[in-house]
Amino acid sequence: MPSEPSTKRAAVFVDGQNLFHAAKKAFGYTYPNYDIMALAKAICAKSGWNLTQARFSTGIPDASDPRHTFWAAKLAAMGKQGIHVCSRPLRYLNKIVKLSDGSEQAILVGEEKGIDVRIALDVIRMAHHGEYDVAIILSQDQDLAEAAKEIRTIAHEQSRWIKIASAYPASPTYKNKRGINNTDWIPLDRTLYGACLDPTDYRTTP
Repeated sequence: MPSEPSTKRAAVFVDGQNLFHAAKKAFGYTYPNYDIMALAKAICAKSGWNLTQARFSTGIPDASDPRHTFWAAKLAAMGKQGIHVCSRPLRYLNKIVKLSDGSEQAILVGEEKGIDVRIALDVIRMAHHGEYDVAIILSQDQDLAEAAKEIRTIAHEQSRWIKIASAYPASPTYKNKRGINNTDWIPLDRTLYGACLDPTDYRTTP
């Protein structure tokens, strides 16, 4: 069995939309107010891991959507912190929803495509290159479970110790209490998460 390294290099991979929606349901935050670097450092510090890289991936609205300005500013700030940023344009679809009076209405819904694939490719590529000992994915997207299995195969083939974990907001009000299958689960409570909020509100910052 490969020996466990005394100093563990950790890489954090964030699904921005998945994390936001989980934090909204768990803690009631109404917009993506997380500070990704602070959150990555807090998670690693709690387990004694050495953060070496943080990567953030998200879908963003097109330029006609007021939220585009928010994301452009927030992603630029992340880049200045040294976070590797990947964004993909949302794909807009008409979705039929049922109203309280029983009638139906078509609304335009933005869906992100390819973010889980981007994260999986980064996690696997960096494992092949030996760039981390611990991979922490901030997401509950079960599509990433296959990537987690692949990491275990890489660890076996390279005779290396590799841990893969998924971190996610957790509270009594949030029903989804599962991390990604085939990973170690790291629930994030309100205290830890709340200590890692971005002091800048990019909704109003020019």
